[in-house]
Amino acid sequence: MEITKMHGLGNDFIVIDNREGAAGDAASLARKLCHRRLGVGADGLLLLEDAEQADARMRIINADGSEAEMCGNGIRCFARYFHDRFAPDREEYAFATLAGIMRPRLEMRDGRVTGVRVDMGAPSFDRGAIPMAGEGSPLNVRLEAAGQTVTAHCVLMGVPHMVVPCDSVDDIDFAHLGPALEAHPQFPRKINVNFVELTGPNTVRVRTWERGAGPTMACGTGACATAVVLNELGLTGPAVDIQLEAGCMHIERAAQTVYMTGPAEYVFVGELLSK
Repeated sequence: MEITKMHGLGNDFIVIDNREGAAGDAASLARKLCHRRLGVGADGLLLLEDAEQADARMRIINADGSEAEMCGNGIRCFARYFHDRFAPDREEYAFATLAGIMRPRLEMRDGRVTGVRVDMGAPSFDRGAIPMAGEGSPLNVRLEAAGQTVTAHCVLMGVPHMVVPCDSVDDIDFAHLGPALEAHPQFPRKINVNFVELTGPNTVRVRTWERGAGPTMACGTGACATAVVLNELGLTGPAVDIQLEAGCMHIERAAQTVYMTGPAEYVFVGELLSK
């Protein structure tokens, strides 16, 4: 079985053409292949499958075997993979996900892909949609976790996200606070956690603890959630540069949607000898 390893700003994936069911038990395969010592190593699997009302279906299987609704860095990698393999004469596609139809558009220069821009859809501050226990606004919520109290702002950006502003993302107790907030009892389906540091009028540093994957170098939906929350709080304008460990992602909040622009890169193409 052929596998393709890709990454979006260090958030890495194994892409598999699963139109004929090559992945088999996807959860088991993800746990095996994503292991960074016993497998290939990745934050998750991206499975390409047939779709009736889209160019293809993208399934996202996290490293722990759980299935995610959407993945921002993943959709950029998936779009480039699909473009290069199946439709190099086009630049815009429609992909079905558990979060709905996503429409990435490739940015080209001299025949080369330089980035991918994605309409990520509208954010939701509805507690039931996130989902999040309790009533009222999901912004400015005080939570106890890992012996600490934080002010959290929650939003659904295709997947549930928590944004936690801090003075410095380098000084937080990331290894303990991240998993404790991810599994906080207020979130029945768990939640992605983004620690954010304002570094300029419209520039932000972000560290993400990803639901089902743990520490990750980048999270596209997390970058979108961060930009939306900070704009909602009046701390930034509608366009924000998100600074991550491996580079920068540009996020724009429009009237009814959010646009994400960032890179999608290959690591290698290989053959899996056994599952």
